[in-house]
Amino acid sequence: MKRQQIPVAREGYPFIGLAAFSTLVFTLLGLAGLTGAALVLTIFCLYFFRDPVRVTPKIADGVISPADGKIIVISEATDERFFSGPCLKISIFMNIFNVHVNRIPLAGTVEKISFKPGKFYSADKNKAALHNEYCALGLKTSAGSSYTVVQVAGLIARRIVCRAQPGDMLHAGERYGLIRFGSRLDLYLPAGTRTLVSVGERVRAGETVLARIVPPSSEVES
Repeated sequence: MKRQQIPVAREGYPFIGLAAFSTLVFTLLGLAGLTGAALVLTIFCLYFFRDPVRVTPKIADGVISPADGKIIVISEATDERFFSGPCLKISIFMNIFNVHVNRIPLAGTVEKISFKPGKFYSADKNKAALHNEYCALGLKTSAGSSYTVVQVAGLIARRIVCRAQPGDMLHAGERYGLIRFGSRLDLYLPAGTRTLVSVGERVRAGETVLARIVPPSSEVES
């Protein structure tokens, strides 16, 4: 997987560069109003594409939040697009003020990546999960547990970036992509996973522990 530099996501460079260049041009032309607007846009782009360092807890079976934002769904689900059989679904909504760099929830090997074009309904609505454009990343842990993290486009999000590739071995908290500008991430975890957060709670990518997965071997023994 291609590595990411910090503290600004490289996908933001064109936006930041264009806004900064516009600010310079308007300044040289003496257009105060446009200079101010372009400067605000430059600052916003820098803020939106920020990529802060995060310290990820080292918990073998801990599911780390893949995104900054608010928990909007915690429920049992069945969605054969992303997970075979019953599972636990956790959804995180990101507004335009959240950090939009996405991180790996639990160390594992990428088994499958699927992208599907779709609609752009507001990401905090239920129909977004059914009809919106998405990119699903399926992984398997060293303990044999499978899970899927899905980047879902939103109302004004028009591009999903996933840097991971099939066969990649990724670590918990590792950066793997982003969505611009405002969206959601859905996690599909094995049935029996124990949640540690609640709906409405705000979480941080790479830091907040969302849940604990019960390894397949433990399920058999119990």
